[in-house]
Amino acid sequence: MSHPTFPDEPLIVSVSGLRGVVAASLTTDVAVRYVHAFAATLPPGPIVIGRDGRQSGPALAFALADHLTRLGRDVIDCGLAATPTIGIVVRDRGAAGGIQISASHNPARYNGLKLFSSAGRVLTAAAGREVLTHYEALPPGLPPISAGAACGRTTSWDGTAAHVRLVAAIVDVGAIRRRRPRVWLDSGHGAGSRVARPLLEHLGCEIVIEGGTPDGLFAHEPEPTAANLAGLLPLIRRHSADVGFFQDPDADRLAIATADGRYIGEEATLALAVEGVLAKTPGPVVVNCSTSGMTAAIAARHGVTCRVSKVGEANVVDEMLACGAVLGGEGNGGVIDPRVVLVRDSFVGMALVLDRLAAGTETIESLAAALPSMVMVKTKIDLSPDLRGPALAAGLGRIERAFPEATASHLDGLRLDWTGGWLLVRASNTEPIVRIVAEACDSALADAAIARAAAALRG
Repeated sequence: MSHPTFPDEPLIVSVSGLRGVVAASLTTDVAVRYVHAFAATLPPGPIVIGRDGRQSGPALAFALADHLTRLGRDVIDCGLAATPTIGIVVRDRGAAGGIQISASHNPARYNGLKLFSSAGRVLTAAAGREVLTHYEALPPGLPPISAGAACGRTTSWDGTAAHVRLVAAIVDVGAIRRRRPRVWLDSGHGAGSRVARPLLEHLGCEIVIEGGTPDGLFAHEPEPTAANLAGLLPLIRRHSADVGFFQDPDADRLAIATADGRYIGEEATLALAVEGVLAKTPGPVVVNCSTSGMTAAIAARHGVTCRVSKVGEANVVDEMLACGAVLGGEGNGGVIDPRVVLVRDSFVGMALVLDRLAAGTETIESLAAALPSMVMVKTKIDLSPDLRGPALAAGLGRIERAFPEATASHLDGLRLDWTGGWLLVRASNTEPIVRIVAEACDSALADAAIARAAAALRG
């Protein structure tokens, strides 16, 4: 397969992994160097490799497995697999770590690597920094292999059955089977159908799957946003489904639509899941600081705490472990249930929503209508040279002073909370932009908060 070049799109390397345009910023050699650095930080033991459906995945997987085995590492090859499945296999097989080859929600020209610790979770920031240090210290070219080193071996492993079993164990399978919901699912030609089909069949659902072939031939831009899914939403009603689900390519995020094809979004996914879990198992929940306040309001209704972390899955998991959370996640549709795996998991989101539908006469429409009424607005501002470094810090100070009624937090950028709303201002880690997110009880108030913050930022 040939790939166009995008020389102006740099390789993104961070503590959580790397991402780039295949055959341009991301080459096989770059991926091998990064995994060489990762392996140097790991304890003895096998390393798990999986990939989503992107067409560039097999070649990358082969190159990484070949290099690791020549380093003397055994490799557990999961082939096509969802990202949370990789976490389960790492943990259950006692692996030293894991690698998922995926660019998540990015377009088809991208691919990337996401790294897992032996606990079956994405690397902590500290562990990611160690990998990054090793990577940056490597000399140019492919890393050498010691002469006479014993080769490792590669074995194939399918984690699907274990994943289905773990997710099914957190819901009332009998009740879902009695309800027999009709589910319309868009797996988007990613890895999601690998677990979704057997899971939904096990739960007794009638299923219609769009994009179920994991070939990376995306029929729409893969991020499950309302704009990207507009052409698919009418199909839910056409197939008389009770609910519509949408996955991103590596199946760690879930968006939801009603039976009549109304997109209720990714932000609602976590809120719906939290409501269901807290009704049965009260306990702390964790969200990141850019997640809708719906979850915090639901937690307050149940008399439990909602802890807030920095943006990033690893930060959410750190906070979940610190407080013994019963559930956590991010507003991008990523639900993390420690009973299954400490990884964002679209299958957990689906199962928990279906469990709620089976509990009585509820519909997805009534469940969505019962969520706290909040409107989120997002924008971004280009970071011109006069708004960087100390100037950006000064701009954040002006924003904080422009909201005297708010309580400020500097956990991750600037977060301002007031009765009935909040605002977050963060510099992007990957682009020269500042992201501003506001949420309030109506769009006019959220828009006004965004405008006030943008004006203060610019001075």
